[in-house]
Amino acid sequence: MIIAEIKSNIERILDDNKAQNIISINLKNKSYIADYMIVASGTSSRHLQSLSENLVSELKKLGIENCRIEGKDSSDWKLVDAHDVIVHIFHPEKRDFYDLEKMWSEEIPKEKAMI
Repeated sequence: MIIAEIKSNIERILDDNKAQNIISINLKNKSYIADYMIVASGTSSRHLQSLSENLVSELKKLGIENCRIEGKDSSDWKLVDAHDVIVHIFHPEKRDFYDLEKMWSEEIPKEKAMI
């Protein structure tokens, strides 16, 4: 499966599970950690947990193995590492505080791309 398909599937899975304000950020030429970052919000700590677990389960059904969830003990943030796509799922207040969309939206010269 190509990366654009993985990204589209993740967006669909998040939307199907009622994630809010789903934003995709192209990380090409900005970072070597992934090609895309997806940021979404959940409505409660239970919703965040459900979104992350359902995402990993659905990706596995699509043949995308070994996705990991970071922040399992956190009640306001989860990260799903889907290899070339990183997914941050936040409680809305934490999302506003960290403002990843703004941080990663600016163009960065390739020679200054972060690892």
